[in-house]
Amino acid sequence: MTVQITIVGLGQIGGSIGLAFAEHKEMFLRVGHDRELEAARQAIKLGAIDKSSINLPSAVRDAEIVLLALPIDQIRETLEIIAPDLREHAVVLDTAPVKEVVTAWTKELLPPNRHYVGLTPVLNPSYLLMPDSGINAARADLFHHGMLCIVTPPGTASEAIKLSADLTRLVGATALFVDPVENDSLMAATHILPQLISAALLNATVDQPGWYEARKIAGRSYAEVTNPAVQLSEPQTLSSSALVNRENVLRVMDAMIASLQALRNDIAQEDSQALVSRLERAQQGGELWWSQRQAAKWSEESSLAPDISTSSEIFGRMIGFGGRKKKKKD
Repeated sequence: MTVQITIVGLGQIGGSIGLAFAEHKEMFLRVGHDRELEAARQAIKLGAIDKSSINLPSAVRDAEIVLLALPIDQIRETLEIIAPDLREHAVVLDTAPVKEVVTAWTKELLPPNRHYVGLTPVLNPSYLLMPDSGINAARADLFHHGMLCIVTPPGTASEAIKLSADLTRLVGATALFVDPVENDSLMAATHILPQLISAALLNATVDQPGWYEARKIAGRSYAEVTNPAVQLSEPQTLSSSALVNRENVLRVMDAMIASLQALRNDIAQEDSQALVSRLERAQQGGELWWSQRQAAKWSEESSLAPDISTSSEIFGRMIGFGGRKKKKKD
């Protein structure tokens, strides 16, 4: 007997989770769904899923676990579609960067005895600078030496929380428990703001006076800073993330503007000592973060990570909590 996990959204994250679960085929039936049929075909070809389903309600109907690896602007609509077909005790997970609003949607839309836990992926440091995206960027070890932040709204069933932690272990990641408010604050600074800064630099330079010549000499620094905006899959997705997480985004944007203003003041006042001090502080902070991120020894810092479970123990909990039940004979 296997547990069905339906992965909705077969991009880099959804495809990588499917590939990681390929090492536990005795436990899972991996069903995939994607709006793009080619992505689903490629996921099957890569071994990220066992089969695909074009019809979304049918894809989730028999699933004990439903993973929404979708942009934030697609999640509410998807929840509305799948809610009537979710089996009792199904656990719905999502990987969007914003959780407070998703938590509110699940409370509004999910029927009783269906459970929600949010997951925020933290990638293997080896893939931080990977230029690819989509299903072709999926890797079985995408979360090794990384984390999955587990976001549990108040009142979440303990079995659903434990299941999420077990799944985190199965993909090779460390579990970090955060609440929705903390998650959204962190993601505003580390995920949304860098993309907005990238877009701001492009809007401040492209098609501005002097760009005709500047475009010819723009080099590595310009390319690295502007790449996040260039690589946006959909501008609508970033816009939605910023708007639903508005208060946190405005706070970190104000801090960024203040930091730029401080640099501007140093330059305007020709204060070389202050300017060098700010730049050195930034350099040292960046080097420290990069070394810590590459080492990825987060489990040593966390006292909240659950004990490592064996595959048989995890499987038993899945079956006991929301697993398949034998149908009664007529």
